[in-house]
Amino acid sequence: MSKLFSIAVGGVTTASIASYFWSSSGQTQTQLPQQQQPIVTTGSNSSSSVTSSSPVNPQEFFKYGFPGPIHDLQTHQEFITCYDRSKRNPYYVIEHITPQSIKSPNGGGVDRKKSIFKEDETIPLKFRALLKDYFRSGYDRGHQAPAADAKFNQLAMDETFALTNISPQVGDGFNRDYWAHLEQFCRDLTKTYNNVRIVTGPLYLPKRDPIDGKWKVSYEVIGNPPNIAVPTHFFKLIVCEDYNDVKIASFVLPNSTIDNSTPLKSFQVPLDALERSSGLNFLQNLDNNKKKNLCDNIKCEITVREFQKLALPSPK
Repeated sequence: MSKLFSIAVGGVTTASIASYFWSSSGQTQTQLPQQQQPIVTTGSNSSSSVTSSSPVNPQEFFKYGFPGPIHDLQTHQEFITCYDRSKRNPYYVIEHITPQSIKSPNGGGVDRKKSIFKEDETIPLKFRALLKDYFRSGYDRGHQAPAADAKFNQLAMDETFALTNISPQVGDGFNRDYWAHLEQFCRDLTKTYNNVRIVTGPLYLPKRDPIDGKWKVSYEVIGNPPNIAVPTHFFKLIVCEDYNDVKIASFVLPNSTIDNSTPLKSFQVPLDALERSSGLNFLQNLDNNKKKNLCDNIKCEITVREFQKLALPSPK
């Protein structure tokens, strides 16, 4: 792990990010979130309940409605997505792929060319990512659950083109290159494991300011008006089910051009580090002695393939 993030991003090496985030720390227990309802906790300096002696009642604000955050959790055929309304990106996307799901059915008929990018009309308009926001933005509409992972029927593939499954990604050198090779690496795992579960999502990581030395989070925002955040990094957590234990590996990649010769293992991070940087709690119901390092069992390396680079249609 000492070679983690050796690529320079924006003049600052990601090794500096690693030194901030990936230092060891004690594990903490986290309760599962309650969706779309206020969680009321008691401050350390207050009584355990609101009493008649208190001159205020802040909870009464909720009579006007709960302000949020509200997480739009949606289930599709091949994936589940949890949408971040403030950044117009997924929080995370969960997939399940098998040797059968990544193959077209007998007779074919499932074709990426039949799918089109589409806005998700289940999201309120004021929080919705729009096709026009990506127009001439300089970024690809990057799938979090790849279309190629849903070849078992056309509807499953079509669903991957909803903008709730999309984040702005650098095109040449990332989405159409190294990231695509990582996605293929995940599919190739089905040659060894019958069940491969993948969690993918964006990150917004800090880097040290070269002027004052302080750690700061800075990311671009696209759209008109600007409202879609451009992630600084992306993560993939891979879980391969294997008899009595599971093989896991988590990777964090910068949203920038990556040379195809860069070893995949240079992006591997401890699961605890991914949890702390993402704010997500993974595999807490799985005994630690059943968690095995995937990269100790197989070669964690990409196979460079020359993908046909087609001109993407402009959003309408």
